[in-house]
Amino acid sequence: MVNCSVIVPAAGSSTRMGQDKLLMPLCDVPMLLRTLWRLEECGYVSEIIIATREDLIVPVGQLCKDAGLQKVRKVVAGGESRTDSVLAGLREADPKAELIAIHDADRPLVTAEILSGTIRKAMERGAAAPAVPVKDTIKRAVDGVVESTLERSELFAVQTPQVFEHGLILGALEKAQAEGLSLTDDCAAVERLGMPVCLTAGSYENIKLTTPEDIPAAEAILERRGEA
Repeated sequence: MVNCSVIVPAAGSSTRMGQDKLLMPLCDVPMLLRTLWRLEECGYVSEIIIATREDLIVPVGQLCKDAGLQKVRKVVAGGESRTDSVLAGLREADPKAELIAIHDADRPLVTAEILSGTIRKAMERGAAAPAVPVKDTIKRAVDGVVESTLERSELFAVQTPQVFEHGLILGALEKAQAEGLSLTDDCAAVERLGMPVCLTAGSYENIKLTTPEDIPAAEAILERRGEA
């Protein structure tokens, strides 16, 4: 068995949602709790560290305690950017952890298959992330004018968890932070070092809840799964 620590960056302002989404009910259960349940159930996961806003440290900690979550080891203060938050969690992770998984707090529909498959691939290759083929035709434009149409067969929408060898992601993110870069994707930090990231099978249901329109879609998925 591999020792995998999961970092959950959860320090965002939820501006596009219009309300604080971490504790927002999703079929009557706080969204964050649904995400943590999925992580808690994964046999490869040895600990979970949540990096959230300072004003949410106590409520999030209480939520985890009330839910009886055994793998949530720490709730720490995140930072201004995703990179800052992930690093805050990473620096509190078990130094003996071989792998680090980074999973969005607002992806509560991740499945056991996605979690396990991505972790196993990272065991083999050092860096892995789930992805799905892009359905739409993607165009590159400048000032509203199309410059080119990208080859759809080569395009993938990357999801989380993104899983890396511990030292690799720590070094990659520290380098990005030192250079003042704000990355929205942790794979990008590793790619900048010239290291390959392997893609695994994601799911179109593993959506990120970003805007109010995402909530009814997520609840419909939960109902279809019998998890509402």
